[in-house]
Amino acid sequence: MSDRTLLLVHEPEAACRARLAADGFPPDRALEISSYLAQSTDIAPELAAIAEACARRGIAFAAVELDSLAIALDMHDAANTLVWTLTDGIAYYRGGASPALARLKGFRTVGADDSTFALCQDKFRSGAVLRALGLPAPAGGLARDGRWIVPPPASASGYFVKPNRLGSKIGIWPDSRCASAGDALDLSRRIFAHYRDDAIVQPYVAGRNVRVSFLGAKRGAGAEAARAYFVDAGGDFQTMAESLALYGETGEAAKAAGAYAEPALVDVGEARPDAAAAIRDVAARLIDGLGLRDVFSVDLRLEDDGTLHLIEFEVCPGLPCFDFRAYCRRHWRMELADAIAATAALRLA
Repeated sequence: MSDRTLLLVHEPEAACRARLAADGFPPDRALEISSYLAQSTDIAPELAAIAEACARRGIAFAAVELDSLAIALDMHDAANTLVWTLTDGIAYYRGGASPALARLKGFRTVGADDSTFALCQDKFRSGAVLRALGLPAPAGGLARDGRWIVPPPASASGYFVKPNRLGSKIGIWPDSRCASAGDALDLSRRIFAHYRDDAIVQPYVAGRNVRVSFLGAKRGAGAEAARAYFVDAGGDFQTMAESLALYGETGEAAKAAGAYAEPALVDVGEARPDAAAAIRDVAARLIDGLGLRDVFSVDLRLEDDGTLHLIEFEVCPGLPCFDFRAYCRRHWRMELADAIAATAALRLA
């Protein structure tokens, strides 16, 4: 039996819904919010394959629900055990506690340090840090239930409004892009009523949606291993309804109903090599400036003239999502299970 172990920690959708219901969220809101933990559902069919891929590398594997992590850590040797946090969160979700608890108990982890887990979940604060590093993140205001905490900059193109801590770049509704600051305040009231969250209000930026994926599946992998893809879903931005139809329990229902359709992925390096070089520079600066490592994703908008806008970064990208699977296949020539196991083997070496 191997003395090296990988623990994949996740918070299930159902556990999140139960906690939200106990906190007074109605069922439809709890369903929407818990859907951001879809990777915990979508990874389930891969667990046996991950265990086999790890075993081939002399590593034991266990998937651990977040609420059982403290007990699991007490049962393992910190010197030979690696903690990989699959689902993050500091507000509606609690996955950010996983790397912090691992650090407290002396375990090695996959990914950035736990302070970065907290930073990326607060879009207003993370945007301020990104701009301080000289990265092209849009400035934004912060609104709470119809009043400004920080007013947004003037914008001739209107505004894009989203929950500040719900953990996504998407617009919740089709009217999440609005014309005026007054409209943005109205949206902040709706966001507060639905999700009890502040709203980040950013000048609307045009362009195509770009997803950058990174996995350190081979020794020495740096920013050159990050790959960027245009994500073309047919609309200007993804809404909550569209997201629900792609991932997790609601995505499974969409598949059963024949309503599942993955967005098209186009390699930015093939379509726009000039932009791909600029995007790799952004990834390099995130690695150097924020300490991103092992696994992360970045969402950007690319205008026709090559202007880049950094919308957000994630330290817990959806590993079983279609885009990350495609990255593993196209760049690393590995299926997801092998890519996870290869990365873990490097961190445990």
